[in-house]
Amino acid sequence: MFGRSAIVFVGLAFAFPASAQELNAEQARRFVVGKTFSYSCFEGTRGAGRIRADGSVAGTIQMQGRGPARHAVLPANTLRVQGERVCASVRGVPFEPCFNIVQTSARSFRGTVSGFSFAYCDFTRSGGGRREILRSARPRSASNKPLALRSGFTQ
Repeated sequence: MFGRSAIVFVGLAFAFPASAQELNAEQARRFVVGKTFSYSCFEGTRGAGRIRADGSVAGTIQMQGRGPARHAVLPANTLRVQGERVCASVRGVPFEPCFNIVQTSARSFRGTVSGFSFAYCDFTRSGGGRREILRSARPRSASNKPLALRSGFTQ
């Protein structure tokens, strides 16, 4: 289960509409690394996190928009450049998915799993600090508003 969650979290840390600008691996690295993004995926998974320069990922994930948001950390070299593509290596997953990354605005992008255009996540740059990610990871009660999708980490 964690392996699939990690693929969704990592892979969908990249995707965008056809009218936007597709980014090569270096452009994607400059646009994403060290910044905090909230994300929402095609099947309801959502969260927030940051990709670090070493290819590690840290943030929150709420699978299919249900249940509590969980803190997730993936090690260095989880994301890496292979030629002009950004790919992921997650322990326990038998293949390394690669991603198409399209910048949709100055603060957002869409990531799709190569070959599976229906599998995407939309990412929006957010501000804030680590406290916001930790706050979003708390379970919500029926009387609370939906989880905040803003968060951040310091390096």
